[in-house]
Amino acid sequence: MFAIVLAVAGCRERTARPAPRRASATSKRGEDEFLPSRDAYAGSEVCADCHQKNHDRWAHSWHARALAKATPNDVVGNFGGAHFHGESSEAWMRKRGDAYVMRTRDRAGKQGDFDVSYVIGAKRMQDDVTVFPDGRWQVLPVYYHVTGHGAWVDYNEKKQGQIGPDHPFFWTNFRRTANKECLECHTTGLDLRYDRATHAWRTSFVDAGVACEACHGPGARHAETKAKEDILHPGHVAKDVQLSLCARCHGPREPIFPLLDAHDQFRPGDRYGDKFQPLVVTDSTDRSGEYFADGRPSSSSFEYQALLQSRCYLAGGATCLSCHTAPHEDHERDDLKPGDVCLSCHKNLAPDHGHHAKATCVDCHMPPTLSGVLDKFADHAIDIPNPLNTVRHGVPNACNVCHADKSPQSMQAAIEKWWPSAPARQRRRLQLADAIDEKGASMSLAALTAVVRDASEAPSLRGAAAQLLGQRFPTQTPSVVIPLLHERDALLRTRLLESLGYANARANAEDVAAFLDDPSVEVRQAAALVLASFGDARATPALQKLANDPATRGLVRPHIALGIAAARRGDFDAATRELTVAVDEVPYAIDALVLLADLDARRGNLASARNWLEEALRFNPSHRGALERMRMINGKDVGTGFSRSRDGLKPVPTLTGTRARTHLPQ
Repeated sequence: MFAIVLAVAGCRERTARPAPRRASATSKRGEDEFLPSRDAYAGSEVCADCHQKNHDRWAHSWHARALAKATPNDVVGNFGGAHFHGESSEAWMRKRGDAYVMRTRDRAGKQGDFDVSYVIGAKRMQDDVTVFPDGRWQVLPVYYHVTGHGAWVDYNEKKQGQIGPDHPFFWTNFRRTANKECLECHTTGLDLRYDRATHAWRTSFVDAGVACEACHGPGARHAETKAKEDILHPGHVAKDVQLSLCARCHGPREPIFPLLDAHDQFRPGDRYGDKFQPLVVTDSTDRSGEYFADGRPSSSSFEYQALLQSRCYLAGGATCLSCHTAPHEDHERDDLKPGDVCLSCHKNLAPDHGHHAKATCVDCHMPPTLSGVLDKFADHAIDIPNPLNTVRHGVPNACNVCHADKSPQSMQAAIEKWWPSAPARQRRRLQLADAIDEKGASMSLAALTAVVRDASEAPSLRGAAAQLLGQRFPTQTPSVVIPLLHERDALLRTRLLESLGYANARANAEDVAAFLDDPSVEVRQAAALVLASFGDARATPALQKLANDPATRGLVRPHIALGIAAARRGDFDAATRELTVAVDEVPYAIDALVLLADLDARRGNLASARNWLEEALRFNPSHRGALERMRMINGKDVGTGFSRSRDGLKPVPTLTGTRARTHLPQ
């Protein structure tokens, strides 16, 4: 059960919530009675009343163009009869009157014309979005590669390989639904709702693009009072709060609370760790394909995860705003502050430090080794060149970016000649690669142990190493993890507890239970879920407290765990109640929908079971378990039961003897 319930982390939606408050919303408390709520948005045009210059400069920035309507001012792709043909998709781009149209094949293979309603981005690439009748915003299959000499490309095919209709990233499928996947970071004041009765999405926002209030917080009250305390200035807050402003979008993450939980939605001024967990090398029992073997992100858009690993952050306390500035202020390319930002901190470097007359700090310490669209991007882990990791683990290094004709071994020899102390500094990344690389998993115990115990290492990497330790070496995990459980960082405490769950360390249940009252919501939840996986009696009251406390009842995992536990003991009514809460919070939790169908089928309510399965198949028409159950229902061959397994509850079609493993959605 532990791995299954843990995998619900990416579920974010619920069926209804109050809309983000606009300027007309007022609070009802004492002297504030006639002022807008602190959660009320004003919109960027209201900001322009007092900050016209800043507004005008922002309006010409790439942040402002993160999302735009498909108009001649914002569409950059060639819609003059362009044609693209790849292995996965074919498309024709043209104009029909004032509309931009892409002709392509749908899931059934039928060609159709799809109006482009919105475009996402325009700096290096531009995605085209069409709006389906049910309110889903779908990202069309072909992207315009702005920096690729005006080429149309199927970026998903470039990253995923050939994509057919059953692939999650086929353009009509839910993983390509922009409402869920894109708009939280490409709009300001998003209001996203799903109505299960009509199977329809409703989407609105205060501003398209990353506008003023995305960084300064809802500003309706400030627009009235003009008081500094009623707006957030990123330069006047604690560094972790400052970093959170950029981190929420510049690095994929799991929300702790569902996106449609308005009360617990991220607002500027919140701390990142109270609302999100960064996606890192490990994703439950899966491994992310977006990382090199040494733990550095291999794809662009993971700037936050990379910066967390850098010594600039760990030792120097650097944030994004140490090097970059706001889009409405003076800046150079990529919103960099004017001047040499590296030398603002590294003032004492020797003039010949680089041994390269024309190379910059970025060339050697932030090399363009990351993939994004079809371009190469700078590595924000900001580390020293490490050709040894190229030799041992296939990780690219800065030296061979420029000296592609040289061997990594010769590059390492040059480094050691110029900087004799370099091997000592390279040891960190070598150890990380020895720990993380799946090719050496069976021999990684010593490296994993060293990373987990290293107090100077990034908590995100220590946590990933702890998860790998629990999965690869369960018997050795408790002796490493237990002495570290009281680490200061909440994310690390969470991952350490989870490692005990993966290791099935039931003998250490008492150590886990000590964290049921931890100050961190995520730590308390992890402790309860691990105890539930142990079958410990303390899990149920802990999960019930999380599920019923007004401060945490929006969490989804406790409801899933309670539902599974109720089903195991035969209380199908209680199981249905808890799982229904889960899909109210997260309507696309497909495996929870399938479990609800199993419960109804077990009670002979085939019509209701069919409805749950139909809903699951709306989100994933290729879901094997849902398709199998639907065939059984239609054939009236529907005995189902619940069995225990290492992963927890599995619905088992008892009349066929076929086991169908379920995973909650990412």
